[in-house]
Amino acid sequence: MEPPESITLDAAEKIILRWDSTASEETRDRMIFEGDRLEVDQYLQAVDEIQRSMLAATISDGDSKVNSAIQIAMARLEDEFRSILISNTSPLETDSLIDPSFSTQGSSMSEHSGEFEEYSEDERMLRQVGESPKAGESSSRNSASYRSTSSIRELDLIPAEAIYDLRCIAERMISAGYSRECVQVYGSVRKSAVDSSFRRLGIEKLSIGDIQRLDWDVLEVKIRRWIRAAKVCVRILFASEKKLCEQIFEGLDTTIDDACFIETVKGPAIQLFNFAEAISISRRTPEKLFKMLDLHDALMDLLPDIDAVFESKLAESVRIQAAEILSRLAEAARGILSEFENAVLSDPSKVAVPGGTIHPLTRYVMNYINLISDYKQTLLELIVSKPSTGSRYSGDQTMPDMDFAEFEGRTPLALHLIWIIIILQFNMEAKSKCYKDPSLSHLFIMNNLHYIVQKAKGSEELREIIGDDYLKKLTWKYQQAATSYQRTTWVRVLYCLRDEGLHVSGSFSSGVSKSALRDRFKTFNAMFEEVHRSQATWHVPDSQLREELRISITEKLLPAYRSFLGRFRNHIESGRHPENYIKYSADELETAVLDFFEGYPASQHLRRRSQ
Repeated sequence: MEPPESITLDAAEKIILRWDSTASEETRDRMIFEGDRLEVDQYLQAVDEIQRSMLAATISDGDSKVNSAIQIAMARLEDEFRSILISNTSPLETDSLIDPSFSTQGSSMSEHSGEFEEYSEDERMLRQVGESPKAGESSSRNSASYRSTSSIRELDLIPAEAIYDLRCIAERMISAGYSRECVQVYGSVRKSAVDSSFRRLGIEKLSIGDIQRLDWDVLEVKIRRWIRAAKVCVRILFASEKKLCEQIFEGLDTTIDDACFIETVKGPAIQLFNFAEAISISRRTPEKLFKMLDLHDALMDLLPDIDAVFESKLAESVRIQAAEILSRLAEAARGILSEFENAVLSDPSKVAVPGGTIHPLTRYVMNYINLISDYKQTLLELIVSKPSTGSRYSGDQTMPDMDFAEFEGRTPLALHLIWIIIILQFNMEAKSKCYKDPSLSHLFIMNNLHYIVQKAKGSEELREIIGDDYLKKLTWKYQQAATSYQRTTWVRVLYCLRDEGLHVSGSFSSGVSKSALRDRFKTFNAMFEEVHRSQATWHVPDSQLREELRISITEKLLPAYRSFLGRFRNHIESGRHPENYIKYSADELETAVLDFFEGYPASQHLRRRSQ
């Protein structure tokens, strides 16, 4: 197309007045930039001619006719600017991020309809942007290109031809002193697009107070959604808005591209980060730790991109807010760990768990610190001080203590986890005193210490943090508890199988007191039956430990019983009703021991033994 010929000032004024939006409905409803390109070029040339004339002072300041023409032109250009933006603006295509056919191994958000699953950046972007245009081809909204800066993905939000028109208009509005109006129009249209993208990403408009009033299980779901949405917002949405501002305004004014960007995204950015801020200052309870760490890690990962996208002076408040939230999340994580230690120490439960099995607190604490170990890299950076211990400083012997010299060279995180286990042991020792039977107290301690060791060994990360030396110490402790159980239970049973007190002297005697022997067998039978009746209801959940304990019992019980039976069977069988005294063979005792530690209900156990 040939460039239009130069026009006079009078001709320029006529063109401007012909497109006066207030003059007629026809001109008001019709957009110049939607029509013939020649008309567009003529109108822009007319605006240029009037501005050139004003700058060259060829007209007097009092020429209201020319001043009116420039005002009419700017009003028209403002309408055209708005129209082009609106017609070429669409929200981020988040549908491409929620297509379940593109899911990866990331955690699913399927429990909330319409929310997107977690994808790799490349999968998400390939799905979103489609095929990149070939060299030399202009991009369109249906096939947007992007360029990568680190993890940032900058989409072409508006086609190149529309950007050219917007830049032409912006250049003339700014040179005529209408930059504020240009910024306002741009910001209002683009902010609406960002708001629409926010809604499609599931980002709600909630105040900090609203967020803090939500139940934690609801917040957990929202945190997962926020982390994924924040990555899209910072790395795609905000970055692409910044790129669009640069494409339209860069070089036209020193700060206008930054001003338009901030006008568009500052409100949405504050809305986005207010959620993380509300979580960071919420009440600290143990169940919140891991989601706070997820938020911390996500924000830490995003921080370089936030700094890059919001690099201008005008955007400084956004950078500061993100950094402050990160700091508060770190402090909250440290505070929650301390609160957790105090909660374990002061657990009020004094009710003995049936059968001396693993206490729910032990399971909870070990599962909790197992999860802590999954966040090792983050917590190694956040946990920088040793735990505060008790009796060393207070002289209170009812509190647990920790000898830091024993753990020289360990990280503060390791010291905290070991301290939690020490507190847990101390708590279990106190709870073991709820059992009236000392044997059951020892079994309870054995079960719980064994569980602690097995859980620690089952996690490579936790085992590495705690260290094998400390695990060996815990192993020795549960083995000591098992030995104490056996000693407390079986020494008095095996005492019935001794020879002392059975032998008598006299010419008419066989050398054995049959009445004493009968009493001895009766006592053994009664004691074994009592042990069997009670300990079949006791529970050792770990099958290997249960079997090892039974083997240890039979290795002590059966040889002693066989020996005693071999020495004194004849003295009982030669008398009346021997079955009243020798009630068990060695094999029957071995079978009975198999009932031990199964955790049978008392009624079921009695029925089982009667069959």
